[in-house]
Amino acid sequence: MKRALLSVVFALFLAPTVALADDMPTFKVLMKDGRIFPNTVEVPANTRFRLEIRNEGPGAAEFESLELKKELVLAPGVTRNMVFFPMKPGSYKFFDDFHPETGQARIVAK
Repeated sequence: MKRALLSVVFALFLAPTVALADDMPTFKVLMKDGRIFPNTVEVPANTRFRLEIRNEGPGAAEFESLELKKELVLAPGVTRNMVFFPMKPGSYKFFDDFHPETGQARIVAK
């Protein structure tokens, strides 16, 4: 009986969270051959959002932003999501730390 009650409480607790996550805007970023596509990602300002980052290789890639204090290493063929808190309007740089010369991009919050 306790397990059933815990399951119901847990489901009720998570239900609003799942619904909110599904409504979150998602933007796709591709990392390939030391480059980032697109090199400018426009997002709505003051809105929580998700980046879906895919590394098509051939080697590892690392999403890194010093301004946003975010980093994520991706093996070839891997896709990961990163959730960002609402940003003030502006431009925020990020790069592929394994290819800093060619892998430069930015997020623009409007």
